[in-house]
Amino acid sequence: MKKFVTLICMIACILGLTACGEEESLSAYEQEKLNHAEQVAVARVLPFFAAYMDDDMAASLDIYTLDEITYIMGSEEQMNITGYVVKSAVESFHSAKETTGNITDYGEITAEIKGDTIVVEAVMKGEKKDAVAEVIFSNDMFMDVESVSLNPVSTMGELMTKAALNTVIGMGTVFAVLILICLIISCFSFIPKLQAKLAKKPAETVVESTVAQSAVQEEIVGETDDLELVAVIAAAVAACQGAASTDGFVVRSIRRRA
Repeated sequence: MKKFVTLICMIACILGLTACGEEESLSAYEQEKLNHAEQVAVARVLPFFAAYMDDDMAASLDIYTLDEITYIMGSEEQMNITGYVVKSAVESFHSAKETTGNITDYGEITAEIKGDTIVVEAVMKGEKKDAVAEVIFSNDMFMDVESVSLNPVSTMGELMTKAALNTVIGMGTVFAVLILICLIISCFSFIPKLQAKLAKKPAETVVESTVAQSAVQEEIVGETDDLELVAVIAAAVAACQGAASTDGFVVRSIRRRA
């Protein structure tokens, strides 16, 4: 009995996994929208923007405002698309021309419903390189064109070259930063010496200032002593001569005798 229950459980698990792996089936209405999106993308949207890969055609839109472009696309091209989306799409196709060259043919086309949008991807054969065009429609009855872009397909060699270049740039940046950090750390040994040198200069300045002040003070004291000596001598001379004051006396020089 236990073996039978175990077998039933295993079969149920296998069936459950199989059911999870199956793609969700589309309704007839959804499949119709997918088919219509593919037709509109290949017959109208992509040829329209492929023509604007030409420089003169791309420049011809510069005279119109975004609202005017929206009106022209609705009235003349019968496409529900805003002027902003048109401008972005023209820039994408025009910038891709240098890599892909002119479009010569179409390759595989796929359409898929992704939530509120329908995404159509088409391989476009270029003179130099193939590209993948992506057209996104709104998933409703209006099927507004929400985005159009053209992305050149990179070969395996180009991808490897780009990956190697990114690796070299990344490693070079890391090593440059490490070298810069090492240089900064090596400069730390000079900081104490610089601090000691800066601290020594103010001390020397203070000593020099003190010496200068002492010299000035000694000079002032000497001058003061000389003046007092002159006054004493003048008073003695006046007393010897019986003069009442020292006015009129001039001491021209003083000579000391041992």
